[in-house]
Amino acid sequence: MLTLVKHGGPGLFHVLLRRTFTVNQFIPHWPCTFSAADWIFSRGFTISGTSMASSPGTEGKRPQFGSRLLKDPSQVFQHNAWDNVQWSEEQEATAREKVLENSCQPVSLEKQEEYENKASNFWDGFYTIHENRFFKDRQWLFTEFPELSPSGRSPLDSAEYQRKDPEQEREDVDSDYPGSSASYCILEVGCGVGNTVFPILQTNNDPGLFVYCCDFSSTAVELVKTKPQYDPSRCFAFVHDLSDENLQYPIPEESLDVIVLIFVLSAILPSKMQEAISRLSRLLKPGGCILLRDYGRYDMAQLRFKKGRCLSENFYVRGDGTRVYFFTQDELGDMFTKAGLEKVQNIVDRRLQVNRGKQLTMYRVWIQCKYRKPCN
Repeated sequence: MLTLVKHGGPGLFHVLLRRTFTVNQFIPHWPCTFSAADWIFSRGFTISGTSMASSPGTEGKRPQFGSRLLKDPSQVFQHNAWDNVQWSEEQEATAREKVLENSCQPVSLEKQEEYENKASNFWDGFYTIHENRFFKDRQWLFTEFPELSPSGRSPLDSAEYQRKDPEQEREDVDSDYPGSSASYCILEVGCGVGNTVFPILQTNNDPGLFVYCCDFSSTAVELVKTKPQYDPSRCFAFVHDLSDENLQYPIPEESLDVIVLIFVLSAILPSKMQEAISRLSRLLKPGGCILLRDYGRYDMAQLRFKKGRCLSENFYVRGDGTRVYFFTQDELGDMFTKAGLEKVQNIVDRRLQVNRGKQLTMYRVWIQCKYRKPCN
């Protein structure tokens, strides 16, 4: 059964919020990437016995997803998170019922237009309030996405694709854009205040690496540029609207090795997602890949929404005006396939996060994807 614990007032709200941040400090590889909740969910659970093998070379780092399994439910509060926590049929039915309930009073069309037209203002407001205090650096990136680490620099599993040297690349494309001479280029879309970009730059000292990062919020981009770690010789931050099909990226087509989308595709209108993915795929070199992590269907964040916050099916607006969609594997797989990309990975990351101080369990559902551009 689903138990809802209502916050008792502003004081309790802030206590729970600080507790979340404290958990993140101790376990930085299980970050809470969502706004402060009005509800906390606690429920029973069943455990899957399947496990994914850890990647080689991850000694001393956070284990890859799938390596921490809760075999004895009485030990649930021994750690802050558990992997591969599967729901029973009863739990799935309860989640579906909750989604039907919180979707029955959709936001008016007038308000939906306002949230779309003023989307950048809402994100600017978010970063003006939180600055760099909300999200933690995503150190788990290099375990789940080794393509972002120095060891991931090798050609992407294809003898057909050989990277050109910088001199040849300069002859092939105009060199009037930042990073034109780099041999390995990464773009993060929806960079926020740099919690992905800066760990990449700090971990990888290869002089051939160049990292592009963009965000819808001009406030976020300015926060990135004012950080002492920001080095224009290795990184270029710019404002960009992922959903605007008429807005060009300041990067030529087939110039990127990796594109990173972490909890960003879910923030735009569902009707604009396919074109956004297709445009990004054209920026990839043959053999290049898109790495995605985003919200999955029936994640705790979806179930906690109240009536009157639903914009359309599985698409909601938070109290601060920012929006979020909750995906299935098939939805994401279809979009990437239609964009001409091939599947490398498409998994559901079902995680049980634990607040040991409050004796609460929180069920997260994320989807992690890797899709690659074929080598011609």
